[in-house]
Amino acid sequence: MAKWNKILVNFHGGMLIFMAITLSGCATPFGGGYGANRQSKEEFARYVEDVFRLQNSMTSEVMMLTESENDLQNHVTLIKAEQHMHKICAPLDEYASRDSDGLSVGLLLSHNVEKSAVDCERAARQVESLLK
Repeated sequence: MAKWNKILVNFHGGMLIFMAITLSGCATPFGGGYGANRQSKEEFARYVEDVFRLQNSMTSEVMMLTESENDLQNHVTLIKAEQHMHKICAPLDEYASRDSDGLSVGLLLSHNVEKSAVDCERAARQVESLLK
């Protein structure tokens, strides 16, 4: 029994050290980079900012188009694509909102942004192609 307690103490101690390193930002994520493309932290931050700007630009264009037209039936596919984009990009939007309000951004939200950034860009590009 004492042997198992010693193993558990070593395991828990190792987990605490791992968590402390990870939470301190000194460790890179598993796989050696950020996002699906395994970029450096700085590259990924620029990429996410670009995706956020693209998504906002697409939203603005859809709003201008739908406000100027009376017959929205012509734009059903576009509107559905934009709604899909907003759903996929929700973590990025929440991150940007919290960051601009000076609120803390938790690890879970950061992780969700990392996981969804490429899909958010794809969804925004889909809206962009429908606008052309």
